[in-house]
Amino acid sequence: MKFKLKFLVLSLFVSGFVSAQTTTDDVLFTVDGDPVKASEFIRVYNKNLDLVKDESQKDVDEYLKLFVNYQLKIKEAKRLGLDDNAQYKREFANYKKQLTKNFLTDNKVTDALVKEAYERMSYDIKASHVLFRIEEAERDTLQVYNDLLALRERALKEGFETVFKELNTKYKASGSREINYKGHETYAEELGYFSAFKMVYNFETVAYNTKVGDISMPFRTRFGYHIVMVEDKRPSRGEVTVEHIMVSKVQKDSSLHPEVRINELYKKIMQGESFEAVAKQFSDDKSSAAKGGLLPSFKGGQLSSSEFEEVAFSMTEKGQISEPFKTEFGWHIVKLIDKKGNPEFETIRLELEQRVKRDSRSALINSALTKNLKERYNVKDNQVALTYFEGLINADYFKNSWALPADFTKDNTFITIGKQDYTYGEFGDYLVSSQRKYFGKQLTNAEVVAAEYEAFLEAKLIDYRERNLEFEDEEFAFILGEYRDGLLLFDLMEKEVWNTASKDTVGLKSFYESHKADYVWLVRADAVVASAAKKRDISKIEDLLEANKSVEEISAKLNTESEQKVIFTKGIMDTAHQALPEDFEFKKGLSSIYKFNDSYHIAIVEEVFPKGPKTFEEARGSVVSDYQNYIEENWLNTLHERYNVEIDQEVLAKVKSQILN
Repeated sequence: MKFKLKFLVLSLFVSGFVSAQTTTDDVLFTVDGDPVKASEFIRVYNKNLDLVKDESQKDVDEYLKLFVNYQLKIKEAKRLGLDDNAQYKREFANYKKQLTKNFLTDNKVTDALVKEAYERMSYDIKASHVLFRIEEAERDTLQVYNDLLALRERALKEGFETVFKELNTKYKASGSREINYKGHETYAEELGYFSAFKMVYNFETVAYNTKVGDISMPFRTRFGYHIVMVEDKRPSRGEVTVEHIMVSKVQKDSSLHPEVRINELYKKIMQGESFEAVAKQFSDDKSSAAKGGLLPSFKGGQLSSSEFEEVAFSMTEKGQISEPFKTEFGWHIVKLIDKKGNPEFETIRLELEQRVKRDSRSALINSALTKNLKERYNVKDNQVALTYFEGLINADYFKNSWALPADFTKDNTFITIGKQDYTYGEFGDYLVSSQRKYFGKQLTNAEVVAAEYEAFLEAKLIDYRERNLEFEDEEFAFILGEYRDGLLLFDLMEKEVWNTASKDTVGLKSFYESHKADYVWLVRADAVVASAAKKRDISKIEDLLEANKSVEEISAKLNTESEQKVIFTKGIMDTAHQALPEDFEFKKGLSSIYKFNDSYHIAIVEEVFPKGPKTFEEARGSVVSDYQNYIEENWLNTLHERYNVEIDQEVLAKVKSQILN
């Protein structure tokens, strides 16, 4: 609940980017003398126009009331010192870090990687690989490369399958996933089909650039050296839309067996009953049942159930219906509604961009960003300093026991980024902290210093850009300010409204007592509903029920292995239940036959629970929500009394003119 509330608070004033700009710096209103500019109001109004569902809030005057209340709450939060709270500061820092990532990128490189990813998503690659595992920091790798190259030559002569089978046999013999092949920790794995983003980027690149039937040259990833054999390349499965009926593996009714029920439903559909009607009446996936079982469209690899995907993508004709099948969630029947290829590039471009930035491809973006920032801040490499550090490193560095010498000139300027100087001491400390990854390695001093300098420079450039982004990028500053205030508002609302309402038991009960008429049960029935596709079948059921035949006896009489004429549903039901129409007559005994959801039904009502008041505990959730609204309304009145709000009517008139035009 808390997470959803936080998202709601932020989405009202934070989500999205600036969709309209204003050139005026006029002050629209003040809160105890603190100005709020017209440009800020117009920007927020235009940005959130499509998010507001209440049409009244699209009226400028009504939205202004919301915005004034928002500013009053921010004022109150600062008065209470919530912006100095340690938890608030940590949370804001996390949001800032995440937001900053969106602004720290090289657009040209990003765009190229996004287009490449889209092209690769059009195909699935089936491959197997052999890996010689080595540490990422290892530099002396010639022998590893040559041994894997020799293994590739064997595979080319003897066949990849032969060599692969030999390695897998050793797997099984060793009882472990890895084996020792010529002194190397070795893995041989079938990878199946995969597409873009499923593997580390350089592995993916080699796989897509290797022809079907070929074995790649050895190449390196952070895991070690690989060769990859590409077995197949096929067009991607694209996107599929299906309807489904689910019978959950967990049932409240102990007499209902999921496999038996799904086969009953399948029979009804094969007899000609509407798939959608059966889904509405009997599917346990309530989120899709009301829509006739319709699920949102999905792509290969998107669902958590591979069994469900296999069935969905295996169907070829629209309207085709699968046989019942089982997944970890229960039993299903699927109907194919639509099947199409990959979406157009522009429809998923933004999604791909975010995935590229999270993927190992981001290293390429960071390299390009580093180059651009180096030019932006006019950073000059200090070759004298680099040579100096090369002379400081000795054999102790590769034993993880190296320290800076006593006469080290730590205060000299190493590099300058913008207005910030970084000293020899800072780079020296960086070298000390990095030495553990070179333990036992055989590298030259120049290689170590060059690698660590590049890493140090990239980190400092990005850090400098992050710290100054708010002052260098106006759009970032706007959005960050809104995050800052949105989080502050959440903490305030939690303190003053949400927690107060939920913990004030006396107040809640008092509020409940004075608003009892608002918390009532609808009329409900403890009932058994019989459902049939044909009127003559439901008429037979009516006769059998009037003859006091049991549900079990009726099912045995009418249903056979080849035909499902009736299905019974039991439970406490109101008119919102999928088995009852809105005009159902709640009366004990046998109901009249009624048609609903394209089928015929008759109900046996065992007990009727009339409309009546809910107890405090039964209504507690609704009472808490309503009490929160009551507390907030009174609290806002207090804020209006505490702070003086003055609206400049002339500026407001200009704002309305600008928005309406």
